[in-house]
Amino acid sequence: MWQQVKICMTMESQTSMKSKEVFMSAMGAAIKHSQFITDEERWNAVVWRDPAADGSFYYSVRTTGVYCRPSCPARLARRENVSFHLTGQNARDAGFRPCKRCRPDGPGLADRRKASIAKACSLIEAAEESVDAGELATAVGMSRFHFHRIFKEITGLTPKQYTTAHRANRVRNELRISATVTEAIYRAGFNSSGRFYATSSKVLGMTPSDFRAGGANSEIHFGVGECSLGSILVGVTGKGICAILLGDDPDALVRDLQKRFPNAKLLGGDPEMETWMARVVGFVELPGIGLDLPLDVRGTAFQQRVWQALTKVPIGSTTSYTDIAEKVGSPRAVRAVAQACAANALAVAIPCHRVVRRDGSLSGYRWGIERKRELLNREAKS
Repeated sequence: MWQQVKICMTMESQTSMKSKEVFMSAMGAAIKHSQFITDEERWNAVVWRDPAADGSFYYSVRTTGVYCRPSCPARLARRENVSFHLTGQNARDAGFRPCKRCRPDGPGLADRRKASIAKACSLIEAAEESVDAGELATAVGMSRFHFHRIFKEITGLTPKQYTTAHRANRVRNELRISATVTEAIYRAGFNSSGRFYATSSKVLGMTPSDFRAGGANSEIHFGVGECSLGSILVGVTGKGICAILLGDDPDALVRDLQKRFPNAKLLGGDPEMETWMARVVGFVELPGIGLDLPLDVRGTAFQQRVWQALTKVPIGSTTSYTDIAEKVGSPRAVRAVAQACAANALAVAIPCHRVVRRDGSLSGYRWGIERKRELLNREAKS
């Protein structure tokens, strides 16, 4: 699904990029600290337990002898007993010990939660069989309810949805390389072929045998038309819309669909497609009306997390690859986020056009930078 791109860089360019990263990190830290300069600003952050202030400063409480993060959930101290420190070391030098609730001398709460969810994801991916959510919660030291809430908050999926998406991806990979369908099912972690076949249509969008045959015997109805952004193709399976493709050449759009399912039965000229086409084109022209149609979304667990995060970006707003990477709990996976955006086959419905560079400038777009600019302009006016 993703094309691997090998990028060769000289030592000089690597050094240049590293220097840039260090510079940007320092600039980010400087901006963060500049937001909480005065004692009044810092005290307000403590009162509101503002997590955005964590790392900018620390505060100590004279009556308890401890120092805390601004977001510490402990009972609010009296203002006259509070002092502020630029670093944790400054507070320790002043004779204060770290609070046992917010643990200011260790990773912040957000970082600890991300690490816990990353561990849970690793356990899911390494398990031969489905792991119970209660067992995962215990493994990362959380209650089941709290774990479920934090997991969805960070990944955009419930533990069950993440497990299903990951195993679906394993099944797809195994079906391509295993000698038989049965072997692929068991190697993907299903302990019962009957159990898998009961959900195979939901997991793969078709039977395992059809998937191995590149979509043979599956039907994809499609229509090609024109909109203000050029040519548009809409593909529909029994589950919903599986493709919304934009371009300049209608034939190229059909070839793109064929590459995805080389042996699928593509059915054009279906009168019912006119209704699907009309509603999708109407959504492209007036994004504010929304698209109340079922979608057949297929991708890896990570791609689905990215796409889920994209659907939460409000219309008329933009975000960055870095922001999306942080929201899906993988702050270093900026390039992977960009690849997930490029792999999106549902133009506009999954709004990857709302992702821009951190400075607000437009970055690449699978269907052309001018289409991206036009979509953003329309949404800004809607």
